[in-house]
Amino acid sequence: METKIGLEIHCQLTGAKSKLFCRCSSDYRGKAPNANTCPTCSGLPGTLPLLNQKAVEFAGMISLALGCKIPDEIAFYRKNYFYPDMPKNFQLTQYNAYGITSIGVEGRLGYGDGKSARIRRVQLEEDPGRLVYEGGSMETSVYALIDYNRAGVPLVEIVTEPDFTDPKDVRMFLDKITSIIEHLGVCDTKLEGSVRCDANVSVGGGNRVEIKNVSSFADVEKAVRYEITRQRTMASRDIEVRSETRHWDDARKVTKESRTKEEEQDYRYFPEPDVPAVVLGSEFISSIRQSMPELPDTRKDRFVSKYGISSHVAQVLIDNKELADFFESAIKIYSSPKEIANWLVTDLMSFVDERQKEEQQRRSLFAGLKIGPEHIADLAKLVDQGTINRATAKQILAQVVRTGEMPSHVAKKTQAAKIDDVGALAQAIESVFKSEQAAVQDAKRNPNAANFLLGKVMQATKGRADPKAALEMIQKKLREG
Repeated sequence: METKIGLEIHCQLTGAKSKLFCRCSSDYRGKAPNANTCPTCSGLPGTLPLLNQKAVEFAGMISLALGCKIPDEIAFYRKNYFYPDMPKNFQLTQYNAYGITSIGVEGRLGYGDGKSARIRRVQLEEDPGRLVYEGGSMETSVYALIDYNRAGVPLVEIVTEPDFTDPKDVRMFLDKITSIIEHLGVCDTKLEGSVRCDANVSVGGGNRVEIKNVSSFADVEKAVRYEITRQRTMASRDIEVRSETRHWDDARKVTKESRTKEEEQDYRYFPEPDVPAVVLGSEFISSIRQSMPELPDTRKDRFVSKYGISSHVAQVLIDNKELADFFESAIKIYSSPKEIANWLVTDLMSFVDERQKEEQQRRSLFAGLKIGPEHIADLAKLVDQGTINRATAKQILAQVVRTGEMPSHVAKKTQAAKIDDVGALAQAIESVFKSEQAAVQDAKRNPNAANFLLGKVMQATKGRADPKAALEMIQKKLREG
């Protein structure tokens, strides 16, 4: 059965600092309910909206980054609906039914291994307010409380064509979008609710179902997978799939019916009379293109060509801007790009909680770890200079992430420097040969068994022996004996 998945990605333009049509701060988190409002964003009589220029510039950057065309003129429409999450009783958004008014259209974004998805439009609009239900459940609550602090915060909605068939592709695409937004600096993706995603799913040419209320990109993948299974099961039993909006139940890991899906005519769109059409022109596009920072794909190519790291490692780094910035800060302290990249991608990431990796758009990737670029640079330098071996370095790293001490200080304090004295190493090997005589005889018959003896030497020296030198001395002693 053919599966079609389309996405609606909502990105708050937190970098714009204020709401889309008034001077109220867009930093509403932690504020008392309804404290972050004014007569303009409340839609009181006698007020007029004033468009946030910075939000328009940021939306233009996102459009260009997604390969979209930017029209010469954009406009806003009133979207009318019956939910109480906008104090004006309508939302100001963009609408393309009577000509192109959205700030970006007809884009395409590559992701994964040679895959791509079409971008239908990028539109600038107001974020609605937040509904709080008694007991936290929409189904059982007898009333809802409304916090309008979020209402009017500038939001970009990225709408894709239904070009996805696999939930894994959806997750990869969302990670790519997040990386782009982080690199543009238009949105702090670590703030709760700053980047959200709804998914539209249809199976076998049936009706389209929209999934809302998904809290994370990891759950978007799970929700889409569940919905595909639900629709296929219904189709196999000749049960019609209704066109509806469903919410993701994070506790039960299922989608559940919310409401019948509205049609476009239900929103009664009409041009916003209080916000004139905005003429952008070629100068606007040229200006924002010049001001755009380096995008992830360009940064990846630079990492590969300039620093000589592999394409795979470079991809892991740029997938999270914080990790890529960490890498570049570390190599400024000590220039060993390959060594530092490997420490970050393999060893340091092993200390990052799996759930934290999934929710990296919500918090700092290294939250709770007492480590910075200077620590990794110091560790790489110790290994490069031969002061400690890699096994010892891993042990030191485990201590550093807990204490924040510099690796060189830990190495000195614990006397972790490599044993490079031939006499001391020979003494350790002699001791192991005496205590492991059966293994010695086995190693004389089977050369691969010498690795067991090497392990014992490393254990006896607490990881301080040079593995290569120790193995050579073990093999020589076996041949002589």
